Amino acid sequence: MAIDLFNTGTSGLLASQQQLATVGHNIANVNTDGYSRQSVEQNQALGNYQGNNLIGSGTYVQDISRVFNSFTYREQLITQNNASYSNKLSDQLDQLDATMSTYGTQISNSLDSFYGSLHSIAEQPDDITLRSMALTQAESITVQLQDLQSNMTTLTKTANNELVQMADRISAISAEIGRLNVEISGMQAGNLSGEPNDLLDQRNRLLNELNDYVKVTTLEDPNNGVMTVMIGEGQTLVAGTTALSMSVVAGDPDPLDVQLQMNSINSSYTLQGDTLGGAVAAVFDFRDNTLKQASADIDLLAMSITDTMNQAQAEGLDLNGLQGADIFADLNTTSAMQSRSLGHSDNTPGTSLAVAITDMTLVTTDEYEVEYDGASYQLTNLTTGTTTALGATGTGPFAIPALGIEISETGGVPAAGDKFLIRPTQNAAEDFKVNLTDPEAIAASSPIQVTADENNVSAGSVTITDITDPVLAQTFAQTNAPITVDVYESAPGVFSYQVTDSTGPLVPPVTGTYPAGGSSGPITIAGAGFEFEITGDLAGLGPNAREQFVISDAFGAGNGNNMLAMAATQNETVVNGGTQTFAQLVASSVSTVGSEASLTENQALTADAMFEQAQSRHQAVSGVNLDEEAANMLKYQQAYQASAQIITVAQTIFDTILSSVR
Repeated sequence: MAIDLFNTGTSGLLASQQQLATVGHNIANVNTDGYSRQSVEQNQALGNYQGNNLIGSGTYVQDISRVFNSFTYREQLITQNNASYSNKLSDQLDQLDATMSTYGTQISNSLDSFYGSLHSIAEQPDDITLRSMALTQAESITVQLQDLQSNMTTLTKTANNELVQMADRISAISAEIGRLNVEISGMQAGNLSGEPNDLLDQRNRLLNELNDYVKVTTLEDPNNGVMTVMIGEGQTLVAGTTALSMSVVAGDPDPLDVQLQMNSINSSYTLQGDTLGGAVAAVFDFRDNTLKQASADIDLLAMSITDTMNQAQAEGLDLNGLQGADIFADLNTTSAMQSRSLGHSDNTPGTSLAVAITDMTLVTTDEYEVEYDGASYQLTNLTTGTTTALGATGTGPFAIPALGIEISETGGVPAAGDKFLIRPTQNAAEDFKVNLTDPEAIAASSPIQVTADENNVSAGSVTITDITDPVLAQTFAQTNAPITVDVYESAPGVFSYQVTDSTGPLVPPVTGTYPAGGSSGPITIAGAGFEFEITGDLAGLGPNAREQFVISDAFGAGNGNNMLAMAATQNETVVNGGTQTFAQLVASSVSTVGSEASLTENQALTADAMFEQAQSRHQAVSGVNLDEEAANMLKYQQAYQASAQIITVAQTIFDTILSSVR
């Protein structure tokens, strides 16, 4: 009996010792991130027969297990990943918002100053100081747009560098999880009856870190504890004990659009970055959506200013009586046109396209893909999905009037499947430069003007719509003066017009009709160097009464009429398909970024709150409660002492028995 009692006490002593050791382990790791509370599973030992009775033989420790709830842990992973995505995106948008707000204000102020200087020149066309000031203001606009675009490029490169760092860390985590899988499976295959709890916690800590970067899904083999880890939409990162790696590769066709690639021993494939979740998806979403759109807006602004100012300048005369030269660098230089087309790396070597701008008012920030199918080219709008047939190779250039662009083949013979990315606004802000250096070369003067007859009674008008050659236009007006436009109602609701010069009706004749409430459309006079348009119901008093307008020389290079027309472009909707002014484009771009930054900040706050709640629920199950552990420590200490007392009693009984037989 003494021996049985001794064994019973010893079993209780050892069990209490393991209970105390586990409590101590829990308390020691109360602040260890990712630690799961451990619990001793203690069972009673089978009894021994003594006579007709079974006498208990003590206890034993069956297992030391983690207190872990897979449901609350999965919920924690989901909310953590959402919070990581929202916080990363919010941080990036805050940076862009600060940049856009600062430069947006500066650019708006510079545009106002530039247009103010144009108004001043219109009032004093011969003032060289005012002309020099206008060129200085133009230079200020170019510098600010270039600086802003440089900041955009820096943000793009920063995002790409972050992807490199994330890919490296994800690869390291993958390798470490694979190593732990080997250790865990080795222990499970050995004589270890319980689970390697601390290794499992270590693996979960790695999963938690990985889940910050990408959305994590796991499958655990119940037989050996090996875990398969999948990311994003189910791409395998760790397959049992085999760990895959991740790397960054240059974008195709744009090298700056870097992509992530999954690598195994025998193969690799490109990942869709914005579907991976977490911080990685946030970087892709920021770079490829908000940042790219803001950058394209700046390019579009630079192109629109260039085109509008250069066109207006070309319609006037400078102080030397010459046609105005471009204020800003030409949009359609060879390098600019070639930069707007990016060929894919697997295209036929030597093939290339160039994109010319034909109508800047129709150009938007949309991107396009041109694909050759073996017979002809097809253009697809990557924003709307609409397609346009271009034509067979060798039949270009391919004009696309609705988009304001023209595409030309510039090299090589394409093969079926060759693709090109078309970005009409590519590099525009980077190439945005003041071309004019001589203040006298500003074309402030109009070569011709329109004067309504003082006897006209209608509200209609004749307007010069285009001057293709201001020197020719002025010469034509001087040589053929007076050039008269007669308009009358030739039939109810129908207006007729005729243009005459000093000798009578022009040869060839310039006549036509237009309906009431409409306009004549552009009217061209052969060899005149200008176009004009008639608008309004120009009916005089009485049957066939005529309204008259005279097109004449604007009296030399000293008038400021062309500068007034140039200054009026400040309020004209010449941007984004004719929907916005320059100022409206700046304001809408800044506002869009600001709105996204504010919305994402609120989403991040909500996501953080959801994550904290899920984390609290998981910690309530798996975390260490010091009050509970303190109570357990006291309980197991007392059990230990009681078991020791049983051993003492057994020893006393044993000694008594020995004494009785001496």
